[in-house]
Amino acid sequence: MASPYIIIGATGGTGRALARRLANRGHRLHLIGRDSTRLADLSQTLDATHAVADVTEEDALTDAVLRADQGDGIAGIAYCVGSIVIKPLKATRSADFLSAFNLNLLGAATALRAAEKGLKAAKGAVVLFSTVAVEQGFTNHTVIAAAKGAVAGLGRALAAEWAPHVRVNVIAPSLTRTPLAAPLLASEQMAQGIAAMHPLPRLGEADDLAAMAEFLLSPDAGWITGQVLAVDGGRSTLRTKG
Repeated sequence: MASPYIIIGATGGTGRALARRLANRGHRLHLIGRDSTRLADLSQTLDATHAVADVTEEDALTDAVLRADQGDGIAGIAYCVGSIVIKPLKATRSADFLSAFNLNLLGAATALRAAEKGLKAAKGAVVLFSTVAVEQGFTNHTVIAAAKGAVAGLGRALAAEWAPHVRVNVIAPSLTRTPLAAPLLASEQMAQGIAAMHPLPRLGEADDLAAMAEFLLSPDAGWITGQVLAVDGGRSTLRTKG
């Protein structure tokens, strides 16, 4: 039996898009999320196994990950979980930073610690998600840039620690149309203004990120590890207006 791919945050925009891509290629899937109803529906649609867990609950998440390995290892794991906290530093509290680190960094570390044996057995791959705001330095992004910067650091360090058995890469997107970003895009005028900031003047779609994640998890990316790859419409590197 083929080793499964684990998608954590499977009912979110990016996780769902990635699950559909992998399922369409005939891969076994083990989906993890905290919304039991949506998770069960998606799992049934894609003929996947699933486990309900909140990523901030270490024991529950560990158990959910371990359930995926039935003795044939883990082909790959994508941690498609995130948060968007945008406020000036003076308006933040320690709880904002702790919550963002628990969700984005510690949840990923917990899942990967549980998956290590299975990933190494199957020579698997890992995909994590950071943000363009880590490299660019955007106003009012101290909380999320700090948390996602830690995710990028985790990915690079773990790529070194687990080489050559497991590949680990990080995707750094710009603003993407997902349920998570919906509050920022409620105003069409604001959405269009943000889209225009990109050299490729549109917002990202969940499938843009899922396509890159699918590639990084696949054997086609077999000589790529320890990278933070931008999927951001050119925003992190290009300036088209003087």
